[in-house]
Order: sequence, then structure tokens, then C-alpha cells
Amino acid sequence: MWCLKSILVIVFALVLYQDFKSRLVYWFLYPIMGVLAFTIQLGNVPLEIAFTNFGFNLLFVILILAVSAAYIKFRNLELKNTIGLGDVLFFIFIAGAFSIVSFLVLFVFSLVFSLMLHLVLNNRKKQATVPLAGYMSLFFGVVYIASFCYNDTFLYAY
Repeated sequence: MWCLKSILVIVFALVLYQDFKSRLVYWFLYPIMGVLAFTIQLGNVPLEIAFTNFGFNLLFVILILAVSAAYIKFRNLELKNTIGLGDVLFFIFIAGAFSIVSFLVLFVFSLVFSLMLHLVLNNRKKQATVPLAGYMSLFFGVVYIASFCYNDTFLYAY
């Protein structure tokens, strides 16, 4: 399992690097990330529980995206200038990574982490866009690195 986690951390690092450098991430990294994360979850829970987790987590992501779309429509903003396709793909593929409660907590904290990190880094150079998928990759990469040192069954408890 440590081998899959190591590869996943490398994929997270690639997403972080590409998103931070040019705001363009190779699309195939997201499915690789999703398959690796789901496979790691399968090592800890039965298949039907993993699919249930993925389903509920995906519903949460869809809810977040729907509320975001409603806000964008309400404020008369352009979708292209508010959230990128890579961010949406990241949200969808990370949904298969953890149990429902763990995912909700980690997802919200990754968004808060991304906001704080962007505010700190934005003081040095003004950026028009936020590398959200990159910041969230950093957060989830740290979570998986921490799981090397500790018993990670709490991430998949149901």
C-alpha cells in the first residue's frame, strides 16, 4: 500500500507544480489520482462501502459545484473566470479517496488551507487566478504523507 501512496503523492506533486507554474495541468493526472486514491481506499474497506463513500462524496461535490454555479449566475460572473475545468476534475476524482465524514472534513479544510495559502502567497505577487487544484493537491499530499507515519484506518472508517 505504501507504494501506491508514494505514487499518489508524486501525482499530487505534479499537479501542484503544473498548476502553480502555468495554471495548466495534464488532464490524465486527475484520473490517475482518482484510481490510485480509490484503490488505496479499497485496501481498507469492502467494495460496496467504497462505492457508497464515493457516491455520497460525489453528491457533496455536485452540491458544492451547484451552489457555486448559482452564485456565479446570481453575481452575473463568467464561469470561465471563476472556476477552472481542472479544479472541477480534481473535485470529482478526489471524491473516491476517503470515507464520507473524513472526506467532508478534509475537503472543507483543504479549501480553507487553499484560501489561507493563497492570501499569504498573493501578498508577494498579485495573481488573477488561484491554483486551487494545486493547493488542494498539496494539502491531500500532506495527508497521505502523514498516513505513512500513523495508522490511517481513521481515514476510511465507516
